Amino acid sequence: MFLAKVRGTVVSTSKDERLIGFKLLVIERIGIDGSYVGLPEVAVDTVGAGVGATVIVTGGSSARFAATRSDAPIDSTIVGIVDTVEIGPE
Repeated sequence: MFLAKVRGTVVSTSKDERLIGFKLLVIERIGIDGSYVGLPEVAVDTVGAGVGATVIVTGGSSARFAATRSDAPIDSTIVGIVDTVEIGPE
């Protein structure tokens, strides 16, 4: 799992039938300091996140199971909305 920020939404009227009914969001992984790390990606939202939210994302086969469609072509699923993050001293 990793932390990410929701950067935007994706609307796709033509898609794999196993993705019908899912809300798709553009996310970007964030580091401990809140800076963006890596490239944006599309994730299935299972928790009602919105643009600007910090979210918990799971990937791979866990992402498909979290979305309750183990046969769907899903690589990333948003499984939580973060209220706070506390990092201890080094």
